[in-house]
Amino acid sequence: MAAKKGKPEQKGEQTRANVITTEQVVAARFVDKYTQEAVPALTKQFGYTNPMQLPRLEKIVINMGLGAAVTNPKIIDAAVEEIRAITGQKPVVTRSRKAIASFKLRAGIPIGAMVTLRKARMWEFLDRLVSIALPRTRDFRGVSRKAFDGKGNYTLGLKEQIIFPEVNYDRIDVIKGLNISFVTSAKTDEEGRALLANLGMPFRAA
Repeated sequence: MAAKKGKPEQKGEQTRANVITTEQVVAARFVDKYTQEAVPALTKQFGYTNPMQLPRLEKIVINMGLGAAVTNPKIIDAAVEEIRAITGQKPVVTRSRKAIASFKLRAGIPIGAMVTLRKARMWEFLDRLVSIALPRTRDFRGVSRKAFDGKGNYTLGLKEQIIFPEVNYDRIDVIKGLNISFVTSAKTDEEGRALLANLGMPFRAA
C-alpha cells in the first residue's frame, strides 16, 4: 500500500520538474535573444560604451483588480486560479487599505490578486504573451507605445483574460481585465521602449 501512495507524488514531482525545465529552456532562449539581438541594437541606437549602461528587464508584475469582489467575494477565488494558470505561480490576494463608504468598501477586504515574475518564469511568460496571447486579441494591431511611466517602465492593460489559452473558457464566470507591468532598469522611456521592442513586444507604429 505504501508503494501505491508514493506513485502519484512521484508523478507530480516529475511533472513539476518538466515545467521548470521548459521555463529554463525558454529563459535561455530569451537570454540569447537579449545578448545576440537586443544588446547590439541598443548599443548602436544609444551609443553605450559600458555594458552596465544597457537596460534590462528586471521583473513582470501581473495585477487583476476586482471591484466586483465587494459584493461577490467568490470572484477572488476564480481570479487566483486564473492567474495561477496564466503564470504558473500562485498570486497574492490584494486587500483594500482604507474604507470608502461611497463604494461600500471596508478596509482589509480582498479586492484583487497579483503576482511578480522574475528570471525563468518572467521570460517564459513574456514568450507566451508576445507569441500566443496578444495575437489572439480581437482586431489586434499592436500595443500602445505611450503607456510608460517616465522611468522606462511599461504597463499593458488587457481587457480579457481569455486571450491566454491556459484559461479554461468553459469555467469563466465573468470576463476580467488585468494589467501587466514590465519593470526595467532603463533610465528613460525611449530606452525602455527600445528594450521591449527588441524582445518582441509588438508596439503599434504610431
